[in-house]
Amino acid sequence: MAMKRIVRMIGVICSIMLLSACTSSTEKEQYVLYAGHSLAEDHPFEAAMQELAKRVEERTEGRVVIETFPLSQLGAERELIEGLMLGSVDMMVSTSGPLINFVSDFGVLDLPFLFNNREAAVQILEGEIGDELFAQLRDEGIVGLSWGENGFRHVTNSVKPIETPEDLKGLSLRVQENKVFIDAFKQLGANASPMAWTEALTALQSGVVDGQENPILVIDSYKLYDSGQTHMTLTGHSYSSAVFMMSEHAYNRLPEDLRQIVYEEGQKIGAYERELVIDKEQETLVRLQEQGMEVVEQIDVGIFREKIMSVYDSTKNQQLLQRILEKQ
Repeated sequence: MAMKRIVRMIGVICSIMLLSACTSSTEKEQYVLYAGHSLAEDHPFEAAMQELAKRVEERTEGRVVIETFPLSQLGAERELIEGLMLGSVDMMVSTSGPLINFVSDFGVLDLPFLFNNREAAVQILEGEIGDELFAQLRDEGIVGLSWGENGFRHVTNSVKPIETPEDLKGLSLRVQENKVFIDAFKQLGANASPMAWTEALTALQSGVVDGQENPILVIDSYKLYDSGQTHMTLTGHSYSSAVFMMSEHAYNRLPEDLRQIVYEEGQKIGAYERELVIDKEQETLVRLQEQGMEVVEQIDVGIFREKIMSVYDSTKNQQLLQRILEKQ
């Protein structure tokens, strides 16, 4: 009897060992990455992050899950960037402006009328200059994945069409609280009034300022045509570039095979997001015209740029600036 019990026990132990071996060979660790941004759930930033999550989960057979958090749920842009550096945030997409606080060369991208058009901007940012900026991010513990965008910024006003710099003279214009923008629009002859966006809405409605500058999607979202903004010029004075990024801590935490998949899909998602912005802008532009906005669709960027050369001269990294200008 004792011998039979021993044999049974050995059989049970062998079965448990076999089951454990099978379980360990079939079950693989799952990795969850937390991705944040500061814009709304209906913005292309969120749609692109959701698409990235889908692609990564499919290619890794569920071993990597990306959970997205829009509307600054994980923090505002600067806080998210700091989170990437510390490892408390795994992924994010941000406009490039806040990156100036960590890599000063990103400030060159803020110069008005820097890029002749979207195609020039994309070609430059996806080339060696963009690679160099990503290399500087890597020095800060951030892996640059790809370049997206938040669209070009354009000028609207309640007075007249803007076709040349002379048309801006005397217009009171709300601008971002950004020294580069303030100086540039003053050079163009406008009365530049820096103010927070909440103040700007009241100022536009009351007629305290004649106009403002923002991307098409923002102009439509806030129905500025109801605030007397009957004229819009597609100045494209600022290309709002954006960067999809990953914390180096998260990057190194992933096994090599999974890391490669996340990186590859991250490299593709910027182009996907840009197409979403372009499609949405085209639909929105038609809607703005239907609401009675008169749109000037083309200007001579070179003439506007010549007027603000003193702002360009004050840029610290002149070599980078000249390289960008020469490539267009």
